[in-house]
Amino acid sequence: MSQGQGFGFGLGKMKELTEAFKKAQQVQEGAKKLQEDLEQMEIEGESGGGFVKVVLSGNQEPRRVEISNDALGEGPEVLSDLVTAAMKDAYNKSTATMRERMEELTGGLNLPGMG
Repeated sequence: MSQGQGFGFGLGKMKELTEAFKKAQQVQEGAKKLQEDLEQMEIEGESGGGFVKVVLSGNQEPRRVEISNDALGEGPEVLSDLVTAAMKDAYNKSTATMRERMEELTGGLNLPGMG
Protein backbone atom coordinates (compact mmCIF):
# COMPACT_ATOMS: atom_id res chain seq x y z
CA MET A 1 0.00 0.00 0.00
CA SER A 2 1.51 3.32 -0.99
CA GLN A 3 1.70 6.16 1.47
CA GLY A 4 -1.32 8.45 1.88
CA GLN A 5 -3.80 6.08 0.26
CA GLY A 6 -5.48 4.79 3.42
CA PHE A 7 -8.27 2.35 2.69
CA GLY A 8 -8.82 3.33 -0.91
CA PHE A 9 -9.88 6.86 0.06
CA GLY A 10 -7.52 9.67 -0.74
CA LEU A 11 -7.41 12.60 1.67
CA GLY A 12 -9.48 14.62 -0.78
CA LYS A 13 -12.29 12.07 -0.59
CA MET A 14 -12.23 12.12 3.20
CA LYS A 15 -12.49 15.91 3.14
CA GLU A 16 -15.46 15.68 0.75
CA LEU A 17 -17.12 13.15 3.03
CA THR A 18 -16.54 15.34 6.09
CA GLU A 19 -18.03 18.34 4.26
CA ALA A 20 -21.03 16.26 3.20
CA PHE A 21 -21.64 15.24 6.83
CA LYS A 22 -21.36 18.88 7.95
CA LYS A 23 -23.88 19.96 5.31
CA ALA A 24 -26.24 17.13 6.25
CA GLN A 25 -26.06 18.20 9.89
CA GLN A 26 -26.75 21.83 8.93
CA VAL A 27 -29.75 20.74 6.87
CA GLN A 28 -31.05 18.63 9.77
CA GLU A 29 -30.73 21.58 12.16
CA GLY A 30 -32.30 23.88 9.59
CA ALA A 31 -35.18 21.44 9.04
CA LYS A 32 -35.93 21.42 12.78
CA LYS A 33 -36.01 25.22 12.85
CA LEU A 34 -38.10 25.29 9.68
CA GLN A 35 -40.62 22.92 11.28
CA GLU A 36 -40.86 25.24 14.30
CA ASP A 37 -41.23 28.29 12.04
CA LEU A 38 -43.97 26.63 10.00
CA GLU A 39 -45.91 25.76 13.15
CA GLN A 40 -45.91 29.45 14.18
CA MET A 41 -46.70 30.79 10.72
CA GLU A 42 -50.22 31.79 9.66
CA ILE A 43 -51.13 31.64 5.98
CA GLU A 44 -54.41 33.15 4.87
CA GLY A 45 -56.50 32.15 1.90
CA GLU A 46 -59.58 34.03 0.82
CA SER A 47 -62.42 33.99 -1.64
CA GLY A 48 -65.26 36.23 -2.73
CA GLY A 49 -63.11 39.32 -2.39
CA GLY A 50 -62.58 38.64 1.31
CA PHE A 51 -66.10 37.31 2.09
CA VAL A 52 -64.47 34.15 3.44
CA LYS A 53 -60.98 33.75 4.89
CA VAL A 54 -59.30 30.51 5.93
CA VAL A 55 -56.13 30.56 8.03
CA LEU A 56 -53.74 27.60 8.11
CA SER A 57 -50.43 27.12 9.86
CA GLY A 58 -47.37 26.73 7.67
CA ASN A 59 -47.82 22.98 8.26
CA GLN A 60 -51.31 23.24 6.76
CA GLU A 61 -53.10 22.75 10.07
CA PRO A 62 -56.43 24.61 10.13
CA ARG A 63 -56.40 27.58 12.50
CA ARG A 64 -59.66 29.41 11.82
CA VAL A 65 -62.32 30.34 9.29
CA GLU A 66 -63.70 33.86 9.09
CA ILE A 67 -67.04 34.36 7.34
CA SER A 68 -68.43 37.84 6.72
CA ASN A 69 -72.07 38.69 7.24
CA ASP A 70 -72.29 39.36 3.49
CA ALA A 71 -71.23 35.78 2.78
CA LEU A 72 -73.84 34.42 5.18
CA GLY A 73 -76.57 36.06 3.12
CA GLU A 74 -75.49 34.20 -0.02
CA GLY A 75 -77.07 30.90 1.00
CA PRO A 76 -75.56 27.54 1.92
CA GLU A 77 -74.40 26.42 -1.56
CA VAL A 78 -72.59 29.66 -2.36
CA LEU A 79 -71.14 29.79 1.18
CA SER A 80 -69.87 26.23 0.80
CA ASP A 81 -68.20 27.15 -2.51
CA LEU A 82 -66.63 30.24 -0.95
CA VAL A 83 -65.23 28.24 1.98
CA THR A 84 -63.85 25.58 -0.37
CA ALA A 85 -62.22 28.22 -2.60
CA ALA A 86 -60.67 29.95 0.43
CA MET A 87 -59.33 26.61 1.68
CA LYS A 88 -57.76 25.87 -1.71
CA ASP A 89 -56.20 29.34 -1.78
CA ALA A 90 -54.69 28.89 1.70
CA TYR A 91 -53.50 25.37 0.82
CA ASN A 92 -51.81 26.54 -2.40
CA LYS A 93 -50.10 29.43 -0.59
CA SER A 94 -48.89 27.17 2.22
CA THR A 95 -47.58 24.57 -0.24
CA ALA A 96 -45.67 27.27 -2.14
CA THR A 97 -44.27 28.64 1.14
CA MET A 98 -43.12 25.18 2.27
CA ARG A 99 -41.47 24.55 -1.12
CA GLU A 100 -39.65 27.91 -1.06
CA ARG A 101 -38.40 27.37 2.48
CA MET A 102 -37.18 23.84 1.68
CA GLU A 103 -35.35 25.12 -1.42
CA GLU A 104 -33.64 27.77 0.73
CA LEU A 105 -32.67 25.08 3.24
CA THR A 106 -31.31 22.59 0.72
CA GLY A 107 -29.90 25.09 -1.77
CA GLY A 108 -26.58 24.05 -3.20
CA LEU A 109 -26.70 20.48 -1.88
CA ASN A 110 -27.69 18.78 -5.14
CA LEU A 111 -29.91 16.29 -3.36
CA PRO A 112 -31.68 13.75 -5.59
CA GLY A 113 -35.30 14.65 -6.19
CA MET A 114 -34.94 18.15 -4.73
CA GLY A 115 -34.18 19.97 -7.98
